[in-house]
Amino acid sequence: MKILLTGAFGNIGTSALEELLKRGHYVTCFDLKTNSNEKVAQNLDGNVEVFWGDLRLREDVAAVVWDQDAVVHLAFVIPRLSATGVSSEDDPDWARAINVGGTRNLIEEMEAQPLPPKLLFSSSLHVYGKTQDQPPPRTIHDQPQPIEHYAKHKIECEELIKDSRLEWTIFRLGASLPVRLVLDPGMFEVPLNNRIEFVHRKDVGVAIANALESDEVWGKTWLIGGGSSCQLYQRELVASVLDAVGVGMLPEEAFPDEPYPTDWLDTIESQEILEFQRHTLDDYVQELKARLGFRRHLIRFFRPIIRASLLSKSTAWGNRKG
Repeated sequence: MKILLTGAFGNIGTSALEELLKRGHYVTCFDLKTNSNEKVAQNLDGNVEVFWGDLRLREDVAAVVWDQDAVVHLAFVIPRLSATGVSSEDDPDWARAINVGGTRNLIEEMEAQPLPPKLLFSSSLHVYGKTQDQPPPRTIHDQPQPIEHYAKHKIECEELIKDSRLEWTIFRLGASLPVRLVLDPGMFEVPLNNRIEFVHRKDVGVAIANALESDEVWGKTWLIGGGSSCQLYQRELVASVLDAVGVGMLPEEAFPDEPYPTDWLDTIESQEILEFQRHTLDDYVQELKARLGFRRHLIRFFRPIIRASLLSKSTAWGNRKG
């Protein structure tokens, strides 16, 4: 199968790429030309082609969608850890031009082909908004109530896709963390008692590959989370990651009380069809420790400085100290 993978060198993209190549598919990778992306691309071999481009440029999109059997659309400006270095929440108009405008370009170029490829779009659990006052889990029948610009962009793209003439499927993903040292201040935006569903990036890659080889997923939206063993509270997630990197859990006073738009997901049907849930947060923690290696000892040595630096980025901690 010939597959176009947008955002191929991002967190989910690299997992999807690995799984698709392992199964013998021919993959065209579409992403921004950055130093980190080029390093990843240099190590690729096999049935893969790399195209550097911008979703906002119609000619770039047109150059890669021709003669594809399927498109996996992962490229998106996100609230935190964006490859662009800019948050979707800091510059929403610019982000929308990429997220929504780029998706529209992709759809229209796909529709212009004599035999349009299928489209798998990656959405997010964030589209449900703040649901901590509701009994979990969130289901595919729950009405989205997006709060962030990022989540609003996701819903806008979902609607564009559903209104298109394409054969499509939509994945609303749980929280999937990159396996690298990232002490993201965004953790201070989420209350420790907030429900959140983790899903390992490798499991998302398996779900994507299985979907492309399935006849049952098309025309439907699916929830992709790690399952009951990955239904956590933010406290468990943060403590596990901070302990893994050697920083240790931070004071509860550094975290807010305002609910955050994450929750547990009903993945019974998606797991039955896609059979992707194979890893847990413990697997992620072990990978993270292995990736850091000797640097964990350096982090422990400088732990007081690192902890103080992190806490300085917490609004709740700053208000308390002030």
